[in-house]
Amino acid sequence: MRIATWNVNSVRLRTEHAVAWLKEAQPDVVCLQEIKCQTEQFPREPFEALGYNVAVHGQKGFNGVAILSKRPLEDVTNGLAGDDSDVQARFIEAVVSVPGGVVRVCCIYLPNGNPPQTEKYDYKLGFMARLKAFTESRLKLEEPLILAGDFNVIPDARDAADPAAWVEDALYLPRTRAAFREIINLGMTDALRATSDAERLFTFWDYQAGAWQRDFGIRIDHLLLSPQAADRLIGAGIDKHLRALERPSDHVPAWIDLKMAA
Repeated sequence: MRIATWNVNSVRLRTEHAVAWLKEAQPDVVCLQEIKCQTEQFPREPFEALGYNVAVHGQKGFNGVAILSKRPLEDVTNGLAGDDSDVQARFIEAVVSVPGGVVRVCCIYLPNGNPPQTEKYDYKLGFMARLKAFTESRLKLEEPLILAGDFNVIPDARDAADPAAWVEDALYLPRTRAAFREIINLGMTDALRATSDAERLFTFWDYQAGAWQRDFGIRIDHLLLSPQAADRLIGAGIDKHLRALERPSDHVPAWIDLKMAA
């Protein structure tokens, strides 16, 4: 079973890219972030034509998340609990039935948080605290759980081509990385790092200053697995080649393969 995450940076602008990639990679479940459209404006038809069920939590012009699944999506929940005043579309959760049980998938578009000296960074840290509490509650279910998405967190120096360039950025501040580690330390596994020690495993290259051409990237798109999901992990990777397309997203897909019961 392949589960992927991709900040598509406007699904309506990248529908053609997304459809071509889905045909190529054949993921069973896909978490999309920054779809940048209202729920009813999501271009469902091209994805449904490929056999995907679609669940969307959209927002006009900004943010927005969606889950695509070749299996039915059940118990779909929009929004991250813990702050009733938060109206930003950054979280959607669904259960996917698989042979032998279920997989719980959460699609996350964590706030950027810049500039750090503003309420935007407070919102980021508050969101991460809520995500930690949510993860704690879901781990009690003792089922395969995947937190997938654009976390806007550079976990470690090796996750940036030039760590020094990010020391004052909300993506790499010590408090950001500490909050991310708190989630990991609940018992979650960073799937990519569990399967590879390779260098320069990046998922994002800015549009500015020739970042892609210089491979000046960072890794901020993650798949975090509960113990029950990590036990099934057989592979993980990054589809870097999509960044070289014409008019690409500044992110590329990351994915995992899980071995499910026959």
